[in-house]
Amino acid sequence: MNPLKKLAGQTAIYGLSTIFPRFLNYLLTPLLTYIFEKPVDFGVNTEIYAYISFINILFTYGMETAFFNFASKSEEKDRVYSTALISILASTASLTLILLLFSGSIASTTGYTNHLNFIIWSIFIIASDAVMAIPFARLRLNGNAKKFALVKMVNVFLNVFLNVFYFIVCKNAFEAGENSIYAQLYNPEIGIGYSFLANLFANLLSLLLLAKEFSGFQYVFDKELWKKMIRYALPLLIVGLAGMINETFDRILLKYLLPSDIGLNEIGIYGACYKISILMTIFIQAFRYAAEPFFFSNVSNADSKKMNALVMKYFIIACSLLFLGTMMNLKWIQLFVSMPYRQGIHVVPILLLANLFLGIYYNLSIWYKLTGQTKFGAVITIFGAIITLFINFVFIPKYSYTASAWATFFSYGSMMVVSYLFGQKFYPVKYNLKNAFFFFSFAILFYLLSLTYKGHFSNFAELCLNNLLIIIYCFLFYKFEYPNLKKSNS
Repeated sequence: MNPLKKLAGQTAIYGLSTIFPRFLNYLLTPLLTYIFEKPVDFGVNTEIYAYISFINILFTYGMETAFFNFASKSEEKDRVYSTALISILASTASLTLILLLFSGSIASTTGYTNHLNFIIWSIFIIASDAVMAIPFARLRLNGNAKKFALVKMVNVFLNVFLNVFYFIVCKNAFEAGENSIYAQLYNPEIGIGYSFLANLFANLLSLLLLAKEFSGFQYVFDKELWKKMIRYALPLLIVGLAGMINETFDRILLKYLLPSDIGLNEIGIYGACYKISILMTIFIQAFRYAAEPFFFSNVSNADSKKMNALVMKYFIIACSLLFLGTMMNLKWIQLFVSMPYRQGIHVVPILLLANLFLGIYYNLSIWYKLTGQTKFGAVITIFGAIITLFINFVFIPKYSYTASAWATFFSYGSMMVVSYLFGQKFYPVKYNLKNAFFFFSFAILFYLLSLTYKGHFSNFAELCLNNLLIIIYCFLFYKFEYPNLKKSNS
């Protein structure tokens, strides 16, 4: 099977397991923003999930990628899997116990003294995420995308179902004064916290579905192999932590760099508007799930670098189309968040482009993973984190979340450029930048063109004109690039 077709097929399956569930999860944003019309409530959700994302990196410490690297080069894949799994299980148990012991102090420090349960539920969410990381990685390495997709989809279905159950069925029954079991299941003091409880229940079900991944092999802990994996993984831990600073730390900083009476409110608005750039994020995540094992498994092929260049070109074209599609239809996409949150809609194009840069960086970053020079990944990501922190600390007090959006843009853009320059030195790939830039430029040009007639026509006419520009973009691809794509697949 043609490698490019294989990657596209794997991306489609992972995309199904990512896009459809994430779309369902995306529906939680309008659910929560329309039910909790005060952005401060959604701000609590956004802030705690920022902490969860950050601490998840500590719990997995780069072991997932280390497993890919060593398992793809070893004939004893079960031995590598067992060593990685035991490492994660032991560290997760230890870290979970420590966090639970200090949960009261954590709640006090973060301002959630009255919601200790939020902190405890979040700790168990993090622990269950970590325990599932290596089994999910094994499914990806073995090309078992269908089971991967099934577990992911079941997780999100249950998560969404429980959110709807708590916030619509139970909340409405409670507010109507009913004397039913549904009304008794809802506590207004928990409020937005039911979203964490729903996530936890969904994770527990996912663990049950992954039960077979914890058996069927001999548990062996290879100490020497583990040391090699840790040496490989630790720089990736730094990469992950710095990456989370770039991705989520701005939502934490907003709370502490803005006046206390508006911090959570601004986090809520920013978090909701960040969700509007979800399609770009989903595509990048789906691509990463498929691409990382793909690149590792094809590294020994003579034309692997040529394939990397092709993948990069079509990735940029696809992301440019996603940017254009989102911006051309923003008038109705913005309805996914309630009116009080739409004042932050101006950050959406900035965040879309920032995530496009991040996707390109993920493509480029394969050079230091394939060559084992993960220290460069740490250096590049720390460089991006410094830019993120500098812009946020300097400009948040004056420009609030708009500064956070631009910090993300410049951070990811800088990481992309630096990774490209280092990659051309240590693992040179002849990328077709001319063609990629051609389509990226047209996406930006068409977006800027749409701004010139914005507000001069009815909403329907404006949407028609905007989507005509998307059709023209697709025609340009068909005219100038589709023949090349067809040739590369033949």
